[in-house]
Amino acid sequence: MNGTERVDTVVIGAGQAGLAAGYHLSRRKQEYVILDRYARVGDVWRNRFESLRLYTPAKYDGLPGWPIPGTGWSWPTGTEMADYLEAYAARFELQVRSGVAVDRVAKRDGGFVVTSGCRHLEATNVVVATGGWQTPKTPDFAGELDPGIRQLHSNDYRNPSQLQPGAVLVVGLAHSGGDVALELSATHPTTVCGPVRGEIPFDIEGRAARMVVPLLWFAANHVLTQRNPLGRKMRAHVRGEGGPLLRVKRADLADAGVEHFEEKVVGVRDGKPMLEDGRVLDVRNVVWCTGFVKDDPWIELDVPTDGGWPVQDKGAVPKHPGLYFVGLPFQFAFASMLVGGVGRDAEFVAKAIAKRARQTQAAVSA
Repeated sequence: MNGTERVDTVVIGAGQAGLAAGYHLSRRKQEYVILDRYARVGDVWRNRFESLRLYTPAKYDGLPGWPIPGTGWSWPTGTEMADYLEAYAARFELQVRSGVAVDRVAKRDGGFVVTSGCRHLEATNVVVATGGWQTPKTPDFAGELDPGIRQLHSNDYRNPSQLQPGAVLVVGLAHSGGDVALELSATHPTTVCGPVRGEIPFDIEGRAARMVVPLLWFAANHVLTQRNPLGRKMRAHVRGEGGPLLRVKRADLADAGVEHFEEKVVGVRDGKPMLEDGRVLDVRNVVWCTGFVKDDPWIELDVPTDGGWPVQDKGAVPKHPGLYFVGLPFQFAFASMLVGGVGRDAEFVAKAIAKRARQTQAAVSA
């Protein structure tokens, strides 16, 4: 892929969103290619912490056309999800090019040009399927901590062996913060800090879940959508704040001996992390479970935003015909950011692209 190449649709990202888009484009016989910066399909999941398991059972984690093999009420690991995505791409012969990092998307001659190093693809359509949050976020004062303190962001955390002996502070208590703190408590004295944004009031792997989860799944797809006030209110909450505790609850952390402070880490004193109330924590390790930020300066287009997120209608950006997004948090519904919910948004986009192609062909024929 050197020089310039012409492709009707370029999909950026071969995670679940990009693969679902490829599946629906293939079904509509649209020409496309999926570009992905990782060496293998599924590496986005392989690069997460080793003990990761999904928060929804396998029966709700499949992509269009092929459910995840195995028991429906099992909870896939990150590695299992990675292998499933790789097998999915092979099963449907999706046009994935791995190891291709996109540097730039810009307008050109009524269409788009996608640049990766010295390689250029001219496209009528571009589908950005890189997910909602990509770049790890840590506070500016993290660099002021004593160099003897081992620091990791959850993006780089794999297992407890990465940390040095001694106490650990986990900063942030949403999904990953709870999981990481519980795991570390088996090998290190562990403290976690930060407010809790609620917690699911049942064991997500217990018997009650088999009755409750189907109802929640229905709501995530058909009730909590951008079409109604309740869904729009939930979208603002999801995009602006951390989520509730799901698998690991406060009681689980307390039982494991994890100390929890509601206060946030706000600075550094004497090289150590300091809480809002002025308390200083003497630790040897810090794991920042402080989330990610959306980082897409490589999209060199004036895309209107709402709260930092692209303004789109079922994935289509009105200001730039031919530009689409898939996989944004709460793109159309709460389920948009879940593996099993992204397929509907991908289908919306594929239908729009196919319709656009028909309109263009009709105009040419006329």
